[in-house]
Amino acid sequence: MTASAESIEAAILAALAPSEESVIPDTYPWSTSQNLDHLKVIGAIKSLEVDQFVLTKPLSRSFYELTALGQSVIDDNGSQEMLVLKALLAAPDGGGLSLADLQQSPLGKDLAKAGMANCMKEKWIKKDGDKLVPIVTLEDVEDKPLLLLKTLMEKEGAEDALDAASITALKKRKFISLKTIKSVEVKRGPGYAPQRVKKAADLTKELLESGAWKSTPFKPYNLIALGAKVEGGFLHPLMKVRAEFRKILMQMGFTEMPTNKWVESSFWNFDSLFQPQSHPARDAHDTFFIKDPARTISVPEAYYERVKAMHEVGGAGSIGYRYDFQKEEAYKNLLRTHTTAISSQMLYKLANQEGGFQPARYFSIDRVFRNETMDATHLCEFHQVEGLVADYDLSLGDLIGTIETFFKKIGITQLRFKPAFNPYTEPSMEIFGYHPDLKKWTEIGNSGMFRPEMLQPMGLPENVRVIAWGLSLERPTMIKYRIKNIRDLFGHKVEMARIKTAPVCRFPDSTV
Repeated sequence: MTASAESIEAAILAALAPSEESVIPDTYPWSTSQNLDHLKVIGAIKSLEVDQFVLTKPLSRSFYELTALGQSVIDDNGSQEMLVLKALLAAPDGGGLSLADLQQSPLGKDLAKAGMANCMKEKWIKKDGDKLVPIVTLEDVEDKPLLLLKTLMEKEGAEDALDAASITALKKRKFISLKTIKSVEVKRGPGYAPQRVKKAADLTKELLESGAWKSTPFKPYNLIALGAKVEGGFLHPLMKVRAEFRKILMQMGFTEMPTNKWVESSFWNFDSLFQPQSHPARDAHDTFFIKDPARTISVPEAYYERVKAMHEVGGAGSIGYRYDFQKEEAYKNLLRTHTTAISSQMLYKLANQEGGFQPARYFSIDRVFRNETMDATHLCEFHQVEGLVADYDLSLGDLIGTIETFFKKIGITQLRFKPAFNPYTEPSMEIFGYHPDLKKWTEIGNSGMFRPEMLQPMGLPENVRVIAWGLSLERPTMIKYRIKNIRDLFGHKVEMARIKTAPVCRFPDSTV
């Protein structure tokens, strides 16, 4: 039954070869007689029918076949109740057996239980104390299920072999099941030939050069058929949420920062933020360092010296970190670990622009990189949303108000703030929002006011304060689209179909 498709096609064509009236009346018995798999025969016939080698007429026939339980009745030459009755009659002096003894007999627990129930129903046995006692002999009864099954087999399972009540009884006891076989009648088609020659689909260079195209049969071309519908591009769910966030932040008066530079120096990524060179985040197991080019070309020299002095001896009321600031460490290139590296550069430009400092609001939404262990909620790269406001005499109240306004616009109205530590903000706060689906508070961001040790070396006026907050783009996207595993959202395992079918992102309060 492992014939190839070509050999099955050849057998079908050969069966139709004797005359124009030749026919295969039913493929199911024909397949059995040819020792062929019926499903493969149907597949070969469909292929031949495409090229009009054959014509088909659908057939369908139903019949009853014995289940494994029904076959066991035939094999044991008796139904469960008959086997139980025989066992009880065979007991010493015909005195019956207890249910426990009957179940431990060769009949087994399941057969004994089913047989006993049917014997009681037919009133073949009775209970006498703890024993089951026969009240009939084998000559007094007939095994109806066995007789019915034998009759059905003799008539090859025909649907009309037994009356409706008998069929219902056998089906109820799961002795039989109805099987429907779909087959076809096959006869010659207008394109019949004793041997099939595959039609070429394309006019190739080889056919033209050899001249074989003159005698090669080709599949018909449909020159008026429409091609596949050309679809437009589809935005990734992350990009849909990103676009909505951008709109919200621009409505709030923020300007987007240029964040298209993924490689940064350690100076801008760490040192300018007043993060010490001994900080654990600067280790290779947390940060991706670049091998080539391993060092940045330059940083603003005067600004570098002021940052170095702040680290070594302090300023702005701080004593610094009291260590030897290393230029080699500051010049190392890395994949940025946060977009705050861009924020520090924008603040430096703001402080040193022509005309002096002017209040500003900046935001960025772009990719950052961390050397983290990947799991259902963590990747080595993700998107960070960051916003900052630089103005005179800002306070913690301004920070909380700005954060509440932003999160209200993305539909999160229940917020809590928890004191936290960040190397470059003081005070610092973790932001928690109430998740209505999870019914619990979950961390959704971080925030704080940039430290004077970070702002003074930039050259900002003394009474200028900078408030900032950040969150990942992935977490609100996963909540919005009910995605549990971040690897189903971002990375090489993302299903393209999900990108096509992801609904438009709209936050309820985005027009406030």
